[in-house]
Amino acid sequence: MTAPERRTPHSTYRLQVSPDFTLHDATRVLPYLHDLGVDWVYLSPLLASEPGSTHGYDVVAFDHVDPERGGEEGLAALSAEARRLGMGVLVDIVPNHVGVATPEEDPWWWDVLKLGRASEHANAFDVDWAAGDGRILIPVVGDDDEGAIRVTRTEVRYHDQRFPLAPGTSTLEEQHYELVSWRAADEDLNYRRFFAVNTLAAVRVEDPEVFAQTHVEVKRWFDEGLVDGLRVDHPDGLRDPKRYLDDLAALTGGAYVLVEKILEPGEELPADWATAGTTGYDALALVDRVLTDPAGEAPLTALEDRLRGAPVDWERMVHDMKRAVADGILHSEVLRITREVARVVDDVDEDAVADAVGELLACFPVYRSYLPEGRDHLDAAFARAREERPDLAETFDVLEPVLHDEWGQPARRFQQTSGMVMAKGVEDCSFYRWSRLTSLNEVGADPSVFAVSVDDFHGAMADRQRDWPDAMVTLSTHDTKRGEDVRARITVLAEEPGHWERALDELLRLAPVPDPGFGSLLWQAVLSAWTPDHLPDLRERLHGYAEKAMREAGDRTTWTEPDEAYEAAVHAAVDAVFDSDEVRAVLADLAARIDAPAQANSLAAKLLAITMPGVPDVYQGSELWETSLVDPDNRRPVDFDHRAAVLAGTAEDDAATKLHVTCTALTLRRERPGLFTGYAPVAATGERAGHVVAFDRGGAITVATRLPVGLAAAGGWGETTLGLPEGRWHDVLTGLDTDGRLADLLAVHPVALLVRKDS
Repeated sequence: MTAPERRTPHSTYRLQVSPDFTLHDATRVLPYLHDLGVDWVYLSPLLASEPGSTHGYDVVAFDHVDPERGGEEGLAALSAEARRLGMGVLVDIVPNHVGVATPEEDPWWWDVLKLGRASEHANAFDVDWAAGDGRILIPVVGDDDEGAIRVTRTEVRYHDQRFPLAPGTSTLEEQHYELVSWRAADEDLNYRRFFAVNTLAAVRVEDPEVFAQTHVEVKRWFDEGLVDGLRVDHPDGLRDPKRYLDDLAALTGGAYVLVEKILEPGEELPADWATAGTTGYDALALVDRVLTDPAGEAPLTALEDRLRGAPVDWERMVHDMKRAVADGILHSEVLRITREVARVVDDVDEDAVADAVGELLACFPVYRSYLPEGRDHLDAAFARAREERPDLAETFDVLEPVLHDEWGQPARRFQQTSGMVMAKGVEDCSFYRWSRLTSLNEVGADPSVFAVSVDDFHGAMADRQRDWPDAMVTLSTHDTKRGEDVRARITVLAEEPGHWERALDELLRLAPVPDPGFGSLLWQAVLSAWTPDHLPDLRERLHGYAEKAMREAGDRTTWTEPDEAYEAAVHAAVDAVFDSDEVRAVLADLAARIDAPAQANSLAAKLLAITMPGVPDVYQGSELWETSLVDPDNRRPVDFDHRAAVLAGTAEDDAATKLHVTCTALTLRRERPGLFTGYAPVAATGERAGHVVAFDRGGAITVATRLPVGLAAAGGWGETTLGLPEGRWHDVLTGLDTDGRLADLLAVHPVALLVRKDS
């Protein structure tokens, strides 16, 4: 008996399932998604999670769907409706960690706290028992608040938090855990977490028994035909991602699987992984950069240097921020690696080893290696670390063979840790300290790469079609720092650096902030989300963004030690957006200048993303303008009734053209997949040829305007013409025939999607 052929989506649509938008609500949305042209529905995590969790990444039990999200009945109903409509179902899963914020909600964690190493679930968690003298250290106690810990007859309590009592015990000293200061997490924590989140404890899915137990419900989904594919969250946290994916393929019968893997520029996904590819941040970075004017790099760099008071060295910043993370919030992980080294190397200087490990983590050029694959990345880290710290040369000599030993514990744990340091040092810190053009400060992207040429874009797309034709393409996610249309608006500033600099100087004069470099980041966010008739919740949203951005930057204020005066000045600038006529006048003038080109960028990005090689994902609601900022702003409820009405033509919206482009392109991909099986650039001739990016997917030709400000300043397309393949072509967006002359083809929309008229 042969295995069934793996089903692959033509497109997906991501829904954030939560207690406020359950699987039953999602089921009711499916007919609209089908009308939109969507092939598969893509769901956020569904397993039981912490009470009230809005995202589902804090799983507390692996054996059932979260009742707050609709439970088993909700998934069955959604799957049945998807089948009726001919749609597939893709679900996000979280293999790396569990939620332990509410211990009584996680039966495994509760049992381990109660019984210690005698618990049947003790091996499920990645705990260094020896480092805690046989106890798990739980960093929950506030400053000078030890007196709030109480021992009752049946449990331990700290305010409203509950912890179990070991059988036959009555004192804190007898427990298998110790409640310690929250400040102890940086140094003393002895269980692996998700990044630096103390309430997410890592699990050891590399253990076959743990894998089986943590995937019992996932297995049921496939055994019963409820689900067709999976998105794997944070595979870089796993001990052995390749082995995990092999195990998952065996469990699911080789189902369609994507990995949330971030690739640095030039890095490639391991070809032998059992996956269709990444979740698309690499594609997002290319789409944004082919639409960015390279001529803006020099003036915007000069502006940033002026605001910061000195040139910004991105590479140095990244190194230093990663080093700060390794010495700070993730130092407990560095110390654990150090202990692993000390177990296999005699008479090592543990302080020197910890220093050297921290330096290697700071110098690591990508998220992680997967030894023996990626050995060159480890070699590069050693080479740079030796340059940075020649005083540690002898220690590096000791570490090098140890960290190259793919079977050794130090090397394996180092690989699990490097990605944490990269994420916290870059995405969650450096991204908020460099404001040159913040549309480039996106997950999975390198802000120092300002733009890519059309030729380079074509080369990357040809490679993608050859190597990863079924990987996901995305523009917005629940984790993006800025929604796709926020970035499209900011991208215009690369074409308008002079106007932006003058407007920014005026805004900083009218509403000064202590750090003008951060002020640039803040005003780019304001401009990208603001309109004269903005939504009434925008003030609150911008205050939330400002707080997160300045505390993540961590140079003037932090989450743990906020600077009240600095933060008050930043929040006053946000209030000025709504309370100052002068500020609003500057914003209105700037917005009027960028609105039209921003919309052209938005439509270009959307059509490119839906039609380029890969499986396009539409993040919930982004078929209309997606002006969300960083989470949780991008997880707000979506008005699907309004979108359905706009699609049906019974309601109006100023983003109706974007919905039309989205629907037309998605429907063509689903109904005529044979038109999207190849990739070939389509060249233009004429003076404005640099303002178009076009490609033939094997019968469907995408045409998108780029650098619209420069195009308008040059007087439009003139006689610029696409060199179309033989045949009679027409644009499915307008229904108009074309001979390739761009002035006519793009007279209605800045994008076109062509098919042969006789096909």
